[in-house]
Amino acid sequence: MPTQFTRRSLIRGITAATAVASLATGLAACGGNSDAATTTDSAKSGEVVIGRVSNGAATQTTIKVSEVKSISAELPAAVKKSGKLEIGIGALPTGFPPLAYVGNDQKTLTGSEPDLGRLVAAVFGLKPEVKNSTWENLFVGIDSGKVDVAFANVTDTEERKKKYEFASYRQDNLAFIVPKKSAWNFDGNYENLAGKTIAVASGTNQEKILLEWKDKLAKEGKKLTVKYFQDSTSTYLALNSGKVDASFGPNPGFAYHNRQVANTPNATRTAGTYSGAGANLQGLIAATAKKDSGLAKPLADAINYLIKNGQYAEWLKAYDLSNEAVAKSEVNPPGLPLDNS
Repeated sequence: MPTQFTRRSLIRGITAATAVASLATGLAACGGNSDAATTTDSAKSGEVVIGRVSNGAATQTTIKVSEVKSISAELPAAVKKSGKLEIGIGALPTGFPPLAYVGNDQKTLTGSEPDLGRLVAAVFGLKPEVKNSTWENLFVGIDSGKVDVAFANVTDTEERKKKYEFASYRQDNLAFIVPKKSAWNFDGNYENLAGKTIAVASGTNQEKILLEWKDKLAKEGKKLTVKYFQDSTSTYLALNSGKVDASFGPNPGFAYHNRQVANTPNATRTAGTYSGAGANLQGLIAATAKKDSGLAKPLADAINYLIKNGQYAEWLKAYDLSNEAVAKSEVNPPGLPLDNS
């Protein structure tokens, strides 16, 4: 995530109003542990099931993908010899749909992040072993070698490059959510916020950006009203009642909400996205491995294979995250600068 605040606000975006009882039960089942048990996938050879037991957060899709020997040959010898790819997911205690959470079978770790890890493991010809932990223990796991790579919505930052290497796979975006009937769109232009009332979570990265836009508009003699609510349930109630024109927050959480309320009178849609890194840099989410592990290049090559052959687009579409697609995976691309990491 771009900052601690953005991660926190994504978790805030998943509310009791949009999560059904079976998902809530599943999340509670793993809430007390510092590390969840390892789960080893046993999908049919040459296939990865995306969105399995996702409780409506994704359209379940079976994607064909087999080992690409020219890519698996790039792997460090120890990883290839092990026959498995140990994938770290920092989703304890409660998970964060649609990215990573316990599915409606109350045991399977599902979501876009572990599913991409499974696709990459298939390209490597390795068995995916998904290990869930708290966010803090995720990095401990990488440092200690307990996991080979994290697929956990980790933002590429220059600070993190001191200890880790990256292979980018998704844009790190914020978004505006509006009632589906609203005709307003952000269109990447802060001036379109003039005269609007926007909800945002206090103490977050998106609040910082929104307040900067408010100041710019004020200097132009225009008004932007910023509203705060106690929780996301209150925010969505305000949105549905017209008390606010839009809410500004992490794109994946809003994509999840859109899907959950799609067939209700309170249907919503995304009205534009904006880089979590700000105007001058597109923030990137990246597969994260220990520095000098030798994994970044094969990871990027595997992701680029999936991009070239269409499986990557299928994966994003299943989770309504196509608006976070990257054209290619890069090894250690420019990340958030040290003064904003």
